[in-house]
Amino acid sequence: MVKEFEMAVRPADATSLTSLKKVVCRHLSLEMDAMSHLEILRRSVDARRSPVWIRLKLRAYTLPDHPEPQLYKPAYRDVSKAPAVVIAGAGPAGLFAALRLLEGGMKPVILDRGKNVSDRKPDIARIHREHKVNPDSNYCFGEGGAGTFSDGKLYTRSTKRGSVEDVLRKMVFHGANPEILIDTHPHIGSDRLLPLITAIRNTILGHGGEIHFGHRVAGIEHHQGAVTAFTDQHGNRFAGTAFILATGHSARDIYQLFAGYNWPVEFKPFALGVRVEHPQALINTIQYHQKNPDPYLPAATYTLKTQAQGKGVFSFCMCPGGIIVPSATRQEQVVVNGMSNSRRNSPFANAGIVTEIGAEETAAFSRFGPLAGLAYQETVEEQMRIGGIHSQKAPAQRLTDFLNRTLSHDLPKSSYTPGLQSAPLHELLPAQVTARLTEGFQRFGQMMKGFVTNEAVVVGTESRTSSPVRIPRHQADMHYPLFGNLFPCGEGAGYAGGIVSSAIDGQNAARMILLKNGLL
Repeated sequence: MVKEFEMAVRPADATSLTSLKKVVCRHLSLEMDAMSHLEILRRSVDARRSPVWIRLKLRAYTLPDHPEPQLYKPAYRDVSKAPAVVIAGAGPAGLFAALRLLEGGMKPVILDRGKNVSDRKPDIARIHREHKVNPDSNYCFGEGGAGTFSDGKLYTRSTKRGSVEDVLRKMVFHGANPEILIDTHPHIGSDRLLPLITAIRNTILGHGGEIHFGHRVAGIEHHQGAVTAFTDQHGNRFAGTAFILATGHSARDIYQLFAGYNWPVEFKPFALGVRVEHPQALINTIQYHQKNPDPYLPAATYTLKTQAQGKGVFSFCMCPGGIIVPSATRQEQVVVNGMSNSRRNSPFANAGIVTEIGAEETAAFSRFGPLAGLAYQETVEEQMRIGGIHSQKAPAQRLTDFLNRTLSHDLPKSSYTPGLQSAPLHELLPAQVTARLTEGFQRFGQMMKGFVTNEAVVVGTESRTSSPVRIPRHQADMHYPLFGNLFPCGEGAGYAGGIVSSAIDGQNAARMILLKNGLL
């Protein structure tokens, strides 16, 4: 007999299949020996009230039935002699586009301005130790993109764009924990993302693809309505049949390149604000409704949103058990983001708290045309460096001081290792942003009793939530209006917002290329 069902169990009972099997057998009135296999299909934490439960969708097999073995193995081809597709960017969009091309029989040739994941690590360490930012190798640029050194959150609402399961299964095939296939809000963690990205690189190279690190796209050659080559900063040419632009939301030089050519780009609304950090124990207490929550529960997360002055204020990239990291791409900026490892065992919880930025907020930068949002972002980031005393120290205030518009005389302990600098963030941020964040924090304090506390610190600035520019493309087949063989995709082109949605968008771009070349 095979039976699928749902049930809620206590956190301790969900720690292993052995302990879970005992609970399920009692639930089904079965002897332990009668169950041949138990499979978890879906898992989530139900923290709506105390006590907290783990909700599961399960499939149980009783003798003589056994599950049929299911082996997922993508059909990657040898493409060493196939037509080349040149991909700018080795983030999720670029890498998953390359994997899709391997399946379809075309050769991916990836260019990335940064370094491979191993060689990125010393440059990232240098930001923390010496406050020195390599503009081509940092938290945003390099193999795996900005997502490599992040929480590795894999939850997306972009399910209509393509198969989320296909992306997750490809990740598991390359070494990700199979639990990402069952968790409602899956995550990997930076410590597990690095070997995953390395495995994807080995797949691409092992099937005849190419990856060239240290090659930043500096020019685009074209002839008679088609791109003919990407050129790099050294003058090298990379020719191909088709071209994918997957450069990420921080590759500002690409937007400037298009604007310099007088090629169409568009202003896109984005979000900007701060990162707020609390003790994780406090967030656990609030979310799990207990002073001493069940030790078998994971680090608690939260999602917050409200309206202030007619604009959205919301949490972004919440990292339970995480750390705040420096994400500037130039020495003259201070930018922060959040990340966490797979165990999420840091004593801190952090999240971006941001507000919508539209054309009206960037009106003072209208002389920059469609790049007005980009100029707005850069101005705020440079202002943060002034507040951080011209280093990678980040300007910060206790949350209560931010709300009261007073300078913090001291700051709580923080995960941000370059260090915090007490500064009037309420003055350094644009006035509209400060006003909306203030109203938003006050409402969040009502939604989560204890959220507004002197123990929390706000850190500036969270400005890279998404691209402030969209590179237009045809809706039907994704190509850029001027060139039928150029495909902008991912976060950098303004069509995705996270690892999975970017990966799906990259796969869709590759699929369109395969269709145009008669390979699907």
